[in-house]
Amino acid sequence: MQSQPIKRVVAGAIAAAAVITMVGVGVPAGAITLPALQNPPTNSADALAQYRAAAQQAEQLNEDKLKAQDDFNAKQADLARANGDLAAANQKLQAAQADAAKFQVVVDQFADASFVTGAQMNKLSALLTGTSAQDFLDRSSALAVLAEDKNRALQSYTDAVNAAAAAAQQATDARNRAQQATDQSQQLLNDLNARSAALQAQLSQLQQLSTKLSAADKAAQHDTGGAAPGLPAPTSAAQTAINVALGKLGSSYVWGATGPSTFDCSGLTQYAYGKAGISLPRTSQAQSTVGKAVPRAQLQPGDLVFFGSPVHHVGIYLGDGKMVHAPDTGDVVKISPLQNDYSGARRVAY
Repeated sequence: MQSQPIKRVVAGAIAAAAVITMVGVGVPAGAITLPALQNPPTNSADALAQYRAAAQQAEQLNEDKLKAQDDFNAKQADLARANGDLAAANQKLQAAQADAAKFQVVVDQFADASFVTGAQMNKLSALLTGTSAQDFLDRSSALAVLAEDKNRALQSYTDAVNAAAAAAQQATDARNRAQQATDQSQQLLNDLNARSAALQAQLSQLQQLSTKLSAADKAAQHDTGGAAPGLPAPTSAAQTAINVALGKLGSSYVWGATGPSTFDCSGLTQYAYGKAGISLPRTSQAQSTVGKAVPRAQLQPGDLVFFGSPVHHVGIYLGDGKMVHAPDTGDVVKISPLQNDYSGARRVAY
């Protein structure tokens, strides 16, 4: 957005109608803010003010849409992990149940043998029926081995049953996580669809308002802002990002574009710093949380500068109070003074 204060808000009836018509997806009322009603512009200055207000609104909607897309993608990844956990838990459950069944057979065999032999399978019986001391020792040793095998089988069976119960609980938990992730993904998808519809409605209004701009205002949109201050950046990465961004002067602003020939504001900063080997998040709001905060008095070329509360715009500082940025629809990448709604800066190359 441009730096002029905005006192008027663009008409919202078309946007509201479009959202109501296009979106029936369970997004809470008031979740997406639309412009208030406003009379059509009566002159070119009025048209420019309304255009800039509408463009700022559309930029915020674009940020919201991109954030919703990021949230949806993250939740889809959660869903994939949950489904993977569920599959692994089910496999573990099947293996544990198979072990339990196997050891059940062994335990049943020992139980049957104990029932048939009864009191004969004890050391007293071995003593009374043995023909010699050595015979007694041999029989006692054999009974001890049988008892040890029986106890080992019982323990194995108990362990298998416990493992099967634990695996069943893990499978239940994984199934619940997968269902929760599915539900949340659907909610996020609904929100994404609603924001996309709102953005498209806002872009339609911008298109209508652009026809009312004066020739001078339209020409100003395509002015790249003159020469850059030429102040060196403190790091090579910051200088690379500046050079890349300046190399895109005159490139058209397009909502959601990340280059190489068209950009939105955060798309330009992400592209420029990506060429410098530094990965930035997709939205200006997310970019306003990376790196380290920088007071305005300590700005250096290459710092990311942010505007609005909540943040809706970002540019790359050049020095002398100027930045390179992708302003809004109908405009081009250009050099501009810092805007009036400056809200902070972050240093990502240091």
